[in-house]
Amino acid sequence: MPKILIIRFSSIGDIVLTTPVIRAIYEQIPQAEIHFLTKSSYAFLFVAHPFVSKVWCWQKKHAETLALELKAAHFDYIIDLHHNLRSLNIKVALDAPAFSFDKLNIEKWVMVHFKKNILPPLHIVERYMKTVSKIGVRNIPNTLDFFIPKSELIDLASRYPLLATTKYVVACIGAQHETKKMPMEKWKSLLQDLNCTVAILGGQEDFENGEKLSALNNVVNLCGELSVMGSASMIQQSEFVITHDTGMMHIAAAFRKKILSIWGNTIPEFGMYPYGAEKSFLFEVKNLSCRPCSKIGFSVCPKKHFKCMHDQDIAKMIDIVKSEMNI
Repeated sequence: MPKILIIRFSSIGDIVLTTPVIRAIYEQIPQAEIHFLTKSSYAFLFVAHPFVSKVWCWQKKHAETLALELKAAHFDYIIDLHHNLRSLNIKVALDAPAFSFDKLNIEKWVMVHFKKNILPPLHIVERYMKTVSKIGVRNIPNTLDFFIPKSELIDLASRYPLLATTKYVVACIGAQHETKKMPMEKWKSLLQDLNCTVAILGGQEDFENGEKLSALNNVVNLCGELSVMGSASMIQQSEFVITHDTGMMHIAAAFRKKILSIWGNTIPEFGMYPYGAEKSFLFEVKNLSCRPCSKIGFSVCPKKHFKCMHDQDIAKMIDIVKSEMNI
C-alpha cells in the first residue's frame, strides 16, 4: 500500500486546484494512502474529502516537530505542489522520492516585467498533473472536486426563502488584493440591470459594499454571514456565478457552474482560469501596456488609473448573464 504525501500550503483556490491530482492518484494507484500537508487555516477544506486519509497541518512554531512526525510516517512518495523553501525543508527531512511542481517563476517574471509571454499554454491543473506523471498517474480531464460537510449545507427554504423560489446568480465581490476587485460603481451598473435575483458573497470586510448593492431590487447581501463552506453551498445551488479571480471562482468550477470571471491586474495566461466549468466567460481589458502588473496583486493600482477594471465591458456582461439565465 503506497503512502503518498501531497504538499500545498495555501491558498483556497490553489488547494482546490490540486484535487484532480488527489482523485487521479486515488483512482489509478490501488490502495494508495493519500496524505495532504497544508497550513492549519486550510485544513477545513478536507473535512469531507473522501480520498484523503490524513491532513497534516503546518505551523511555523512547530515545523521541526512536524518534520519528525512526517518522517516517522514513512512516505513512499512526496508530491510537492508548492515548491518553496518551506516544502524543500520538508523534503530534505523526509528523505523520500520527491517530485516537484514547476512554478514557472522566471516565465511569470518575464511576463510581469517585460510583457513577453513565454508561458506554456497549459492550465495549472495540467502542470500539477505533470508532476505526478512521474509516478505513472495520468490526468483525468475536468475532475476538480469540492466536498461540503453535510453540517455546512445551506437549506435555502429555511434560511433564504427568496433564493429558494427562483434561479439566482451568485456575485462574489471579494478578493484578497484590491487590484483584483472591480469597483463598486461597476458592480452596481452590472447588477441593477440584470432583472434577476442575486446573492452577494464575500467576507466581513465586504459587508458594507454588499449593503450598498443590496439596495438594488432582488439583491441579497450575504457578505460576512457564511463560512467558506456555506458560501460554497450557495454557489452549488446557484444558476450562474460572477466572480473575480479568486478561490470562489475555482469552487464554482468544481461544481461545473457557468462562470463569468472578471480579471484585473492578473491574466488567465498564468494558467488559473476556471477549469472544467460548464461555460466560462473571461472578461479582461486587453492591450494595456501595464498589465499584468503582478502575478498576485496590490492594494492600489501602481499606475493610479486602474483601467484594467474601470474599462470593463459591463454591457456585454449583462447580455451574457441575461442570455444564460434566459431573461
